[in-house]
Formats: sequence, C-alpha cells, structure tokens
Amino acid sequence: MQSPLPVRDGVNATRLRLPDEGPWDTAMDYMMHRWGHIDPQGIEDRFDAGEIVGEGGVPLDRSTKLEDHTFIWYYRTLPPETRLPVDINILHQDENILVVDKPHFLPTTPGGTYIQESALVRLRNLLDLPDLIPMHRLDRMTAGILLLSTNPETRGKYQVLFEKRQVQKEYECVSAATPAAGYPAVEFPAVVRNRMTKSRSYLLAEVIDGEPNAETRIEQIKTFDAGTHQRALYRLEPHTGKTHQLRVHMASLGLGIVNDAFYPDLLDKAPDDYSKPLQLLARGITFVDPISKQRVEYRSQLELSQAHS
Repeated sequence: MQSPLPVRDGVNATRLRLPDEGPWDTAMDYMMHRWGHIDPQGIEDRFDAGEIVGEGGVPLDRSTKLEDHTFIWYYRTLPPETRLPVDINILHQDENILVVDKPHFLPTTPGGTYIQESALVRLRNLLDLPDLIPMHRLDRMTAGILLLSTNPETRGKYQVLFEKRQVQKEYECVSAATPAAGYPAVEFPAVVRNRMTKSRSYLLAEVIDGEPNAETRIEQIKTFDAGTHQRALYRLEPHTGKTHQLRVHMASLGLGIVNDAFYPDLLDKAPDDYSKPLQLLARGITFVDPISKQRVEYRSQLELSQAHS
C-alpha cells in the first residue's frame, strides 16, 4: 500500500493498522494505549499538528473515530545515532539500478537501533534518491555487493529475477582449513543441502528435519598459515537465500567462519569490534539485465582482512 507521506530524511513514514474494534473510541486513544507510556504529550502534539494521516493523506485529529481509518501513517521520532566508522563505495549507477559495496557492520535497511545508520538511508540521503529500494539484503555483519533499484517503473523487472532465482551470487569466506574436531573430513567442492527455519522471536537460524529448502556449493580456493594453525579461503555459491544460510552451512561442516559470533556457538553480546569483522564477503552478482538484455556482472572491490597469511 502506497504511503501518502513522502520519505523524510531517507526514512519511510511508519504505517500502523488500527484495530476493527476495542475499548478505544478514537485513533488517538489507541495510540495512547500503545505508546502513551513513552511520550503522551508528543502523541497529542502530532494529532494537533495534523502530522498523523489516514488513507489519501487525510489528517487525523484528537476526535477522529477509531473506525474511520484502517491504516494511518506518521513519522517516528528518531533517537540520535552515532555514525558507524564505515563507508559505502558506489560501484555502478544508472537510471535503473545502483550497485554498491556495503561495508561490514552497516545494516542494509533500517531496523532496531539502526535507522539513519543503514545502507538504504545513507544512500537515499547522499544521492537524493527517496525511491531507492534494495533488491536483496546482506546481513549487517556481511560486506560486499548490494544491488538497489533507483526506478520504481522498472523495479518489478529486477524483482522477478530474484524471485525466480535468475541471479547468481558468489561469496567468499575465511575459515579453518580442516573441520573442527568431531566433524568428518570434507571433499571439495561440497554441496550442503538441508531444511532451515528462522523465527522472528529467536536469534539463530536452525536446521530441522524435512525437505531441503537451502543449498550451498562450497569450494576451497586456497589454504594458508595463520599463526599456529591453517586457514583457508572458500568460495560459496548459494542456490537459495535463507537467513544466515552461508554461516549455518559452513558451521555444519565444522568450518565456522572466522569472527562469527553466532555459529557454531552463540557468544555473549558485546560491542562491535571493528578490528574483527565477520570474514564473509558478497564477492559478485551476475544476471541478465532485464532492460538491456545483456549479461552483467558486478564484483566487490573489498577484501577480507584475514584472507591472506
């Protein structure tokens, strides 16, 4: 559903669905029920200023009945954010797409404590492109190639490529050269297939019994000495796109990715250590451009910090 409010400071207006019924006479009563304990005066001020709107951009006031609107839109009050000490490199831009190198630690889209400090909001503000939308996502801790749509009129053509799995992605990671104790030896190239699930209420993705829905081809590119042990650089080719898929699949072989705080073991939450980024990089993306009909490939210019001895 199209928002009647434009993007502001790189951030979309928030949409809220009002309940069909309940003990609230007005829309403001319901918002007070939800967030009045945080900022009751702010809610009243927004209604008085006409900053909360319904379908068609109609401003609501304190007396607007609950049943008058199904959806309402408003701008959240955003807390100040400390700028993350990482930068985005633009690799390609035309009238339809934007391709960038997303750094480690920067989320793709706004969420949680990261709003302005997300790749999407940074790029919308930097390039004055309020309609910018990512075509896929990279985990906050993963760096590399990110493709975004700059043109709403052609966006659907690119979205179809991802939906139909007509986009080939290549990743690189650094891990141990041989599996951890207790895991069998691996012959490369290897293909990992299993069934994965990720619940919104649980931090980790899990492997469960059932028909496989996740598949990754893994190739060992080179091995090298890293202090007292050997590490290796791996090429990963996901054929599906489940949350944390590559990290889970590497860990399942006893080859957990260097600096992974989730897999195989969930570590206690700690402040970001910018000297120890997750050693996972989205190296390349290849597809037939739906506009030019030409096969295109974009490659990351970043390097994993521990990919060499």
